Amino acid sequence: MAKEITYEEIARNLKNKNYAPVYFLMGEEDYYIDRISEYIMQYVLTESEKEFNQTVVYGTDTDIASVINAARRYPMMSKYQVVVVREAQNLKNLDELTYYLQKPMLSTILVFCYKHGALDRRKKLTAELEKVGVLFESRKLKDTQLSGFIASYLKRRQVEIEPKASEMMAEFVGTDLNRMAGELEKLIITLPKGQRRITPEQIEQNIGISKDFNNFELRNALIVKDVFKANRIVKYFEENPKHNPLQVTLAVLFNFFANLMLAYYAPQKNEEGVAAQLSLRSPWQARDYLAAMKHYSGVKVMKIIECIRQCDVRSKGVNNASVSDGELLRELIYQILH
Repeated sequence: MAKEITYEEIARNLKNKNYAPVYFLMGEEDYYIDRISEYIMQYVLTESEKEFNQTVVYGTDTDIASVINAARRYPMMSKYQVVVVREAQNLKNLDELTYYLQKPMLSTILVFCYKHGALDRRKKLTAELEKVGVLFESRKLKDTQLSGFIASYLKRRQVEIEPKASEMMAEFVGTDLNRMAGELEKLIITLPKGQRRITPEQIEQNIGISKDFNNFELRNALIVKDVFKANRIVKYFEENPKHNPLQVTLAVLFNFFANLMLAYYAPQKNEEGVAAQLSLRSPWQARDYLAAMKHYSGVKVMKIIECIRQCDVRSKGVNNASVSDGELLRELIYQILH
């Protein structure tokens, strides 16, 4: 099976003006599909060339025959023409594209934005796309990959971020990359003059997350069984439910303890071994799990995961005699720590 092309490779080729005749951008993560198609629309043609040589159609309003006809046109007073098909997942008879791919127009850059799904890679169409153009699958990031995304996004803007600040952003925004990019831009704009490093304090001021009372700090308190700190954070969450919804906290705790359970199966109980077992970006990310293993046995972790599941069910009204989210969390934290 051919090695899949990455977003970075596509971005590099586009920047170097190495264009493919067809780009088929598919997958669950909108962010990379949007970035690639927007770059092509913005930079391939000059403003005057765009008037006659850039076409945008929608899968709901067109058919594959019309798209192929548009692609077969010659550009007017320009080296290239650009044809972008948005919502391509709504196009019927997409397999007919294989006829065009036998001899695509090299003066056309045809872009399909096929969101919320992917083509069957066993089909002839995907093989033809890989042969003559770019077939790219944009996958949702895992929680453990977010810090890498944040770091590389900011690096392109010549900005750094402190590890705690990165964790706060990952926990607050989650894996919605378009939203994450928007929040990071907000932070870049509000950086004081001459400062190129994002701190937890800046996030607290501009994004509205408390640097001391958040899910990241709650998780840290639980790792070392700091009962006093954990209870202070729970009390803060109870007093500020709007900014600290229970479902988000439960997701963070479930992810951590589920990973901790997996860490027990690592052949080597060191940073490298645990990082490999959990597919973490770097060994230092395994430190939290190694620290937690000193305080929690495998059996206890299994019980904690069950407690989190029960809390989630009760928060949705099952077997719950009108207990508030704050009380449910307090009860859960007690069960984890004792």
